[in-house]
Amino acid sequence: MSERDRIVIFGGAGFIGSHLTEELLAHGWPVRVFDKTRGDWRNLAKVQDRVEMLEGDFVNQVDVRTALDGCRTAIHLVSTTLPSSSNENPAYDIESNVIASLNFLDEARRAGVTRILFISSGGTVYGPAQRIPIDEDHPTEPACSYGIGKLAIEKYLALYHRLYGLNSAVLRFSNPYGERQNPAAAQGAVAVFLGRVQRGEPIDLWGDGSAVRDYLYIKDGVRAFRQVLENPEASGVFNVGSGEGTSLVSLIEAIRRATARPVVVNRLPGRPLDVPTNVLDSGRLTRLTGWRADTDLETGLARTWAWMNEAAPTSGSPQ
Repeated sequence: MSERDRIVIFGGAGFIGSHLTEELLAHGWPVRVFDKTRGDWRNLAKVQDRVEMLEGDFVNQVDVRTALDGCRTAIHLVSTTLPSSSNENPAYDIESNVIASLNFLDEARRAGVTRILFISSGGTVYGPAQRIPIDEDHPTEPACSYGIGKLAIEKYLALYHRLYGLNSAVLRFSNPYGERQNPAAAQGAVAVFLGRVQRGEPIDLWGDGSAVRDYLYIKDGVRAFRQVLENPEASGVFNVGSGEGTSLVSLIEAIRRATARPVVVNRLPGRPLDVPTNVLDSGRLTRLTGWRADTDLETGLARTWAWMNEAAPTSGSPQ
């Protein structure tokens, strides 16, 4: 591929972004990574000599304009909030995510970008499930500001397609996990739980543990991005999940087996933002691109645990 096919990944040094960068490089795509000023770039250490790296602020339109220059495709992975805390300050969620993304779309249009891929949240945009598994036609009733913001950006992508012909694809990830996910962060049950086990600390379990989630191994997830990228007909909204539901209680038992360590659970009251069940139907993506999740939870946990024991406790940066 030529330099004309260079892809810019906003948030490309984080957990998801670094795996996506490696996936695209492995398949011949030239990649430019844009990430926050004074951020942690260690996730790209193995490929830094093959990547153009730019620092900046996603809410700064000049920085975004510079990052987009010369690229026909942009991948938007940036988020400044978390589902668990987004309801505390919805205005900040709108300012730093929705408005910043609108400015990004305007800059992309002016720069001649022809395609945008955006990571959305299959775990939050749907809200309480009316049917399982959840397909893309399921009603969207987010229970947290994070999900509302993701959904708003999706709608603006669709609007810009109608108004300006800017093509886009939205990938609604379930619950990604794997190597480089920050065990000290507030998001990502697998990494957080494994980190607590590694440090000999109790796992905080909100509610009775019956909540069911769809855990997606990161390398399967970024492969979905690449297969969408390689298929010019892939546009609109796609669920990206394993299709397998695992309760929190079952996840803790799987972690006990994977780590062969004792696990202590600290039980806490349930939270309004936690829907009872979320399992995604990724059939639309499979039918169009052939993608499917190949990594079962047991294998993914073993790989993540092995990485955590090889890396320093602070390695990996949040998305």
